[in-house]
Amino acid sequence: MKTRSAAFAGSWYPESPSACEREIRAFLEEGVQPPPAGRRLIGGIVPHAGWYFSGSIACRVIHGLSLSDPPDVVALFGMHLHPGSSLYIMTEGAWETPFGDLPVAEDLAEALAGRFNFRIETPSRFTPDNTIELQMPFVKYFFPEARVVTIGAPPAEKTLAVADALVAESRRLGLSLKVIGSTDLTHYGLNYGFMPHGSGPEALQWVTDENDKRFINAVLAMDPKVVIREGVAHQNACCAGAAASALSAAKALGARRAEALAYATSHDKHPGESFVGYVGIVFE
Repeated sequence: MKTRSAAFAGSWYPESPSACEREIRAFLEEGVQPPPAGRRLIGGIVPHAGWYFSGSIACRVIHGLSLSDPPDVVALFGMHLHPGSSLYIMTEGAWETPFGDLPVAEDLAEALAGRFNFRIETPSRFTPDNTIELQMPFVKYFFPEARVVTIGAPPAEKTLAVADALVAESRRLGLSLKVIGSTDLTHYGLNYGFMPHGSGPEALQWVTDENDKRFINAVLAMDPKVVIREGVAHQNACCAGAAASALSAAKALGARRAEALAYATSHDKHPGESFVGYVGIVFE
């Protein structure tokens, strides 16, 4: 089986299994309680900055998903795309992680590729992308027997059709499924060319209390189309399509409720005039 090499190991997250496990254990020991065991968590939204900034939130969500109903397949939606972008999928091989390779659910991925016009990535021909790769060590650690399907999801309604088809095909194949959407929130400041409220404390407050909250509330209202529109219109999600797709798939799997587990910004760890928002949300 050919393996897609990790592009961000050793920089955005630890490269060795021992260092990676120490980091995960540290996240779990931070005192933030995961959702109680026994809750039927179907999916979630995670951030994808370097683990130093947002790994704790992503870890908390994915750990929470692992506390009930271990799935056959974990589907991850991500990639930095615009509304006119292509859909992306990898239909064969595996993803490299510090804990061993994560195999692609080739039967499920190929079924989707037969229904939609994807750009097909391979273990040797792909666009390096942090949005999905940074979740892979968590997935392998908490779901050691699972396979994965990874989908590049532009913020467009065609992505929601893919999400619904993912659920239908997994049922046809008799595969249990959990879904994860990867997005950061507002990218604010000179580094990102987005400063509608200037700089300083007032700008930070606007991002945390208004702009990011708008997107979080859209997800909690569980309307995928509104999630896409919100992210595109207000620049408060870099991967609104990924979040909306995970939400749409989770609803098709039976989710009726969304809960925000944690929120933070990069400013919390590294104060500056440019910063990014992060949220962890679960669906049940």
